Amino acid sequence: MEQRSIQKLLIANRGEIAVRIIRAAHDSGIPTVAIYSEGDRNAPHALMADEAHSLVGLTAAESYLNIEKIIRIAQKTGSDAVHPGYGFLAENADFARAVIEAGMIWVGPSPEAIEILGDKISARHIAEKVGAPLAPGTKDPVKNADEVLHFVSEHGLPVAIKAAYGGGGRGIKVAREGDDVAELFDSATREAVQAFGRGECFVEKYLDKPRHVETQCLADQEGNVVVISTRDCSVQRRHQKLVEEAPAPFLEKAQVDALYEASKKILTEAKYTGAGTCEFLIGADGTISFLEVNTRLQVEHPVSEEVTGIDLVREQLRIAAGGTIDYSDPEIKGHSFEFRINGEDPGRDFMPTPGKLQSIVQPSGPGVRFDSGVKAGDTVSGNFDSMLAKLIVTGETRAQALQRARRALDEIQVHGIPTVIPFHRLLVNNPQFTAEDEPFSVFTRWVETDWDNEIEPWAGIAENEQPDNLQTVTVEVDGQLVRVSLPSRILGDGVKYSSPPRRKQSHQQTSHSGIKGDVVFAPMQSNVVKVVVSEGDHVNEGDLLLVLEAMKMEQPVTAHRSGMVTDLKIEPGATLSAGTKILSIAD
Repeated sequence: MEQRSIQKLLIANRGEIAVRIIRAAHDSGIPTVAIYSEGDRNAPHALMADEAHSLVGLTAAESYLNIEKIIRIAQKTGSDAVHPGYGFLAENADFARAVIEAGMIWVGPSPEAIEILGDKISARHIAEKVGAPLAPGTKDPVKNADEVLHFVSEHGLPVAIKAAYGGGGRGIKVAREGDDVAELFDSATREAVQAFGRGECFVEKYLDKPRHVETQCLADQEGNVVVISTRDCSVQRRHQKLVEEAPAPFLEKAQVDALYEASKKILTEAKYTGAGTCEFLIGADGTISFLEVNTRLQVEHPVSEEVTGIDLVREQLRIAAGGTIDYSDPEIKGHSFEFRINGEDPGRDFMPTPGKLQSIVQPSGPGVRFDSGVKAGDTVSGNFDSMLAKLIVTGETRAQALQRARRALDEIQVHGIPTVIPFHRLLVNNPQFTAEDEPFSVFTRWVETDWDNEIEPWAGIAENEQPDNLQTVTVEVDGQLVRVSLPSRILGDGVKYSSPPRRKQSHQQTSHSGIKGDVVFAPMQSNVVKVVVSEGDHVNEGDLLLVLEAMKMEQPVTAHRSGMVTDLKIEPGATLSAGTKILSIAD
């Protein structure tokens, strides 16, 4: 394979993802180009890159998912390579083709590999062909909820309804009761369309109390495949990860060998190149079942880097330029945890909460790494996912890594919005997770079913997003007229724009908690996806009222009491601010 050198790299992503790639590129001596949405104009990734160009859009669809805009910027800037990051378009075969057809290096697997492995149905067929372990599932996408129920009649409950074209925990719903199948099928389909542009779903048997274990892999264009490490990602909520660790602890050697062997066979059969992740479930009885392949680098890749010393992003760049893997599966040294710092309130079932970050105190010291895509003063938008940063803590042993994690989590402070840090602080002292005196017993729904959540809801009020007031003016630069957009407060136009006064922190529960007496309020800045009830309907406590979406996650709102629905004023598609009155439930 001909070795090419990357001269300029465009990063088609945002946040800590883009920051991570920019750093690896700069370490490699490669100039970088960042792209940004209107809300990310002053984001760290836009300021760190050698160049930054606006996508002229606010939402993901208008900006980071717009292939035409991204290709145009890449060509305009003279970029000869594009790294998609590990979200948005990273698993989009059409984007990969567009980059390649434009004559640029695509830092990722081939479009064909993305299609065959990104489609969970065809990925399952490959797994079957190479003899990878599998749970029962449909061979093709299901057309409707009735087909899901037919599968249930043969294989029983619970079942997982999963987007065929996607990953990252989105577009997956687990049905434990037959009555829930129709609603969960609709929800999985909506999330899949929103996140991946396609709504096809398939069904498979959901293992009892499974662990989520995966392999971080690298493959080159010569057919060499290595497994960098295993990872355990069992601590989740809503099927999205909260904590990951490498290597996956408390596995038998035979299980590790099976994971390595299956991963290599699957990627070899698919003619995969670059970084990728093979995901598996391991049931309570030790049964291993192939789950999916994520055709990209994962958010949790740092823990694999920390226990091997391999810079996975630099390896991506090297392989994309034609480099070969000249080493075998690396030796694992030490143990590493990653704690995702999400803008969510664990005291309210991990409710996403956008808002303005007032301050961040980063931890440091031996074994501590902090990967962040935000800074104090930034506004965390509801248009994107809820992750602010990642805390990675490494030690010589799992026990030492836990000790360092407790110290680092005590040091970290985030003010302005609620975060999941209180949960992490409890987790690293929970015996079911630490497994110091009892067996390791967390599983994918442990947080939702077995963990005793005593965290108090966040008592503050997040400041809402405030859009920049921009004005476009024409200025002369070296004899050339140039149009420049600047915040109005900078321009001497005599117009004053003031920011709203900062609200004082409340130490009392507020209506932003979602409930106050008979009234149900919007618990967060969000969009109304679906309204289930109508004015005058009688509901019982726990009944579904509506579905909201924020930070790329759907959040059901249920009745806090029995009674009649009144004062219902909202419709699907409406955008709500935190604290907006939704409806009342009267006697």
